[in-house]
Amino acid sequence: MLAHVTTRLAWSLFTLWAVVTLAFFINQRLPTDPARAVAGPQARPADVARIRAQLGLDRPLWTQYRIFVGRLVHIGPSAGEHGAHASCAAIGPVHVDLGISYQVRAPVISILGERFPRTLALALAAVSVETLLGLLVGVIAAIRRNTAWDWGMVSATLIGISAPTFLTGILLQYAFAYRLRILPLDGYGLTFADHAKSIVLPALTLGITHAAYYARLVRSDVIELLKQDFVRTAQAKGVSPAGVVIKHVLRNALLPLVTLVGLDLGALVGGAIVTEKLFRWPGLGQLSVDAVFDRDAPIIMGTVIVASTAIILSNLLVDASYALLDPRVRAR
Repeated sequence: MLAHVTTRLAWSLFTLWAVVTLAFFINQRLPTDPARAVAGPQARPADVARIRAQLGLDRPLWTQYRIFVGRLVHIGPSAGEHGAHASCAAIGPVHVDLGISYQVRAPVISILGERFPRTLALALAAVSVETLLGLLVGVIAAIRRNTAWDWGMVSATLIGISAPTFLTGILLQYAFAYRLRILPLDGYGLTFADHAKSIVLPALTLGITHAAYYARLVRSDVIELLKQDFVRTAQAKGVSPAGVVIKHVLRNALLPLVTLVGLDLGALVGGAIVTEKLFRWPGLGQLSVDAVFDRDAPIIMGTVIVASTAIILSNLLVDASYALLDPRVRAR
């Protein structure tokens, strides 16, 4: 087990390094000039050159990469120091430094620290909606197979899969914000109550789309599991239909669903770009879009690192959850 965990962690670190390295070189090779974006379209060439030197963009590409990697994780003084470590986040002597934003002129780690909790809250809310809704619809459709319930739910999931995310969001805005006026149209609000109301529509937008996939997966798995011998044995022992589904069928049907939930959670933590833009949710998705248009390389790299780390960690959590759901995994 220790060897397996060590191997997975090593591969995870290698994957993170590969993604960050690829993103760095692609970002550096884009045709636009970050110095020009900072200086403005009317800036003189001398001013652009001065800003390019201040940002270190006049150095060779491999020198920029070496500086970036060396600064990313390093040993430094205690937290709160100024000067060279003012843009760092410190965990004891270990520092993480993502640099200074070109546009905002603030430490990237501080900007991400402000945006990340909002995206995490949206991701957790969306995953909760899609999991509960997908399980409920999938199980009911499987139990009521070849009935009007089944046909109606399968048709609804097909519509949910086919509809673009922005269309689902606009319809929810029209129904609940414009017509019923019970939820805010967009934004984040100022108080906790405002945040709780504002998160409902974007969470439903993301949840409905993914719940349609979950429902179809759960439906097909439950139908197959209901035909298995262990289900017939449980029924012969007098276990109620609800007990058969909850105790025997759902536990096996959850295994493929856990994989999708883990991948979706990692992707959503990295930023739901369309949904955050549509609802003006101030998270990582909206931040990454603005950074790409502004050619703000430190912000771009920061969001790439957060998204990659979230996906890698979610995959590790999925592997760990297999052992909890299936005793056969623990026995290997």
